[in-house]
Amino acid sequence: MQNYSSMDKTALQEEYQKLTAAYESYKAQGLALNMARGKPGAEQLNVSNEMFSVLTAETCYVTPDCPDVRNYGNLDGLDCAKQLFADLLGVDKKNVFVGGNSSLNMMFDTIACLMEQGNSGEKPWNQQGTVKFLCPAPGYDRHFGVTQYFGIEMITVPMTENGPDMDIVENLVANDAAIKGMWCVPKYSNPQGITYSDETVRRIAALKPAAKDFRIMWDNAYIIHDINDTPDTLLNIFDEVKKTGNEDMILEFCSTSKITFPGAGVAAMAASEANLALLKKRYNFQTIGYDKLNMLRHVLYFKNADGVLAHMQKHRAVLEPRFKMVLDMLDTELSPLGIASWTKPNGGYFVSVDVMDGCAKRVVALCKEAGVVLTGAGATYPYGKDPKDSNIRLAPTYPPVEELEKAMAIFCICVKLAAIEQLTK
Repeated sequence: MQNYSSMDKTALQEEYQKLTAAYESYKAQGLALNMARGKPGAEQLNVSNEMFSVLTAETCYVTPDCPDVRNYGNLDGLDCAKQLFADLLGVDKKNVFVGGNSSLNMMFDTIACLMEQGNSGEKPWNQQGTVKFLCPAPGYDRHFGVTQYFGIEMITVPMTENGPDMDIVENLVANDAAIKGMWCVPKYSNPQGITYSDETVRRIAALKPAAKDFRIMWDNAYIIHDINDTPDTLLNIFDEVKKTGNEDMILEFCSTSKITFPGAGVAAMAASEANLALLKKRYNFQTIGYDKLNMLRHVLYFKNADGVLAHMQKHRAVLEPRFKMVLDMLDTELSPLGIASWTKPNGGYFVSVDVMDGCAKRVVALCKEAGVVLTGAGATYPYGKDPKDSNIRLAPTYPPVEELEKAMAIFCICVKLAAIEQLTK
């Protein structure tokens, strides 16, 4: 294959005709393939099916650390569940709050609490006028949706191979007291699969915000989601903020949504005692306690953090060949053409592809017309506006392998078509 930039217009038009014929052939098949969201596929869900049998009437026992889980109480979760998450996150059990099935729900509630209740001696955010948030991008569209819902102004911060551009972050937070927080997916970031470097984590921990009530939403969604023999490592942010006196700045979130069952997992939050006290004031009115039966089910099934890590190897066995196939196809079909670049993550749920500037929306539209649904172009940026119209998030996890292979073949054809259209304008 020849690099498209070295081909003249006639050669490109001939290539376009060949690609169009292949594209029309796929269209005629009436396909319905989906690579839009990071949902576990059926094969992944099946690896946790034994959980259905671990909880019985006899296991709902009363012990000092596990009371009768059928009843009310335990606002911040079972002690045994808190210990499980504390060990996974590398924090003290007293700093853990175990909630319902969704960490996104916990993040939404946290933002709502900070909007409505003052913290660090400051007024509630909704009484301070303009409130701004830093949004590393490409990033997670649902994070951006939460901040937009609350009317918080989003400021895009470019991602680097080491995480957010910290020169920009440090300058912004030090000079604008209206900046109240920042979203972070520190390990295997959504969508690029980037893990923050040790230097980035240390610089985040050492931030000197102009706003006393500045908070970082540390969404550690993929903390143990490795997919090969060279997993990334992430510095423990709580160890670092203890050194800088910024313990109140970090609110960490995780869940078992992509470990057991997305609709019936367990979410947890790690935070300073001051932050937990503030949030419990809200939760005291919001609930009398979350699903302790589900918490206990997870503890009985995994037993401890090592049990969780062993379970993740079952997920790796399902995901590794999927990611390898996607990356191999990108390398084979697109790399020689010079029309796209992509990340090669060691874990997480996505592959981030950058096509030629001005082509992402066209690629997504072409794919949809051929029966392949992708995440909307622009979704990985605040307000859905990708300034280059180039980033596309691929989610290889949900489709069966045979469907994924077909979807990738269509995707590569669409990238080529859009590139030639751009080059021959």
